[in-house]
Amino acid sequence: HVQLVESGGGSVQPGGSLRLSCEVSGLLMSTTCIAWFRQAPGKEREEVGRRSPGGYQLYNNKVRGRFTVTRDDDKRTAYLEMENLKPEDTAVYYCAADVGITPCKDRSYQFTHWGRGTQVTVS
Repeated sequence: HVQLVESGGGSVQPGGSLRLSCEVSGLLMSTTCIAWFRQAPGKEREEVGRRSPGGYQLYNNKVRGRFTVTRDDDKRTAYLEMENLKPEDTAVYYCAADVGITPCKDRSYQFTHWGRGTQVTVS
């Protein structure tokens, strides 16, 4: 079975930093694309960024330069490093993952494996 578990959320003041973690089980990390999404109340879910095993990255323009997706495949964990947080970053953050080349290359790819999310509040 596949399981994704996020952690590391919390409350932070504007300009602060947080590091979210996503533990992955049931997928071969060397072939898995990992992505981060977020959803604020009353807003549509939006992708934050993604990272392939080989280092290919894709970011939402809203967070480019402030957020970085990293991964430690030996630990089967992906991270979302967030800096210079803004109130508009407040949302529930989810990690998502799928195996193959397409998930990280196709901007419209619909991920099938999801975590339950972790709350980030910037105020």
